[in-house]
Amino acid sequence: MSALLADDTLDQLFRDGRSFNGFLDKPVSDATLKTLAELTSLGPTEANTLPGRFVFVKSPEARETLLAAMAPGNQAKTRTAPVSVIAGYDLDFYENLPKTFPHADARSWYVGSPDERLQFSALRSASLQVGYLTMAARALGLDVGPMAGFDAAALDAAFFPDSRVKTFLVLNLGYGDKTSLFPRLPRLAFDEYARIA
Repeated sequence: MSALLADDTLDQLFRDGRSFNGFLDKPVSDATLKTLAELTSLGPTEANTLPGRFVFVKSPEARETLLAAMAPGNQAKTRTAPVSVIAGYDLDFYENLPKTFPHADARSWYVGSPDERLQFSALRSASLQVGYLTMAARALGLDVGPMAGFDAAALDAAFFPDSRVKTFLVLNLGYGDKTSLFPRLPRLAFDEYARIA
């Protein structure tokens, strides 16, 4: 059995973890981003499909392209983030299954499936991967601000051209500016969202 994590670690990952709207002017190294991506890839997905595709946007040119596709209410906070992550899911994820699930012919489970089925599987597992990315970022001392509110088709064309990757979320990433935080919003009580059967 694994040892329990210390309370201060649980605080960092969950209790004190927040969605940031502003970030300090402090760069995030490429080495940190590579570690973040590696940790994200280790979490479980359906049949180890790993459908998540991530673009870590840092360069001025890429940032301008991203900002042009963001909703007006998301532009200022995206501008302050040293890195933004475009998260997509790959509808052709099954092409990698001979490598990622070699002990069975898992590719045959998906090939020829309608896009609706592929989207359901890919989005479900890519969403898990975004959760892993969020927790891994916090474990590495980074803060995250996930957002909807963007032109997904424009991001697909700019960052995932000639592929079947579909953007579904953008996350700002960096060292959070605590002055940008709103008070934590209420959470539901256990009995309102869960039960023990």
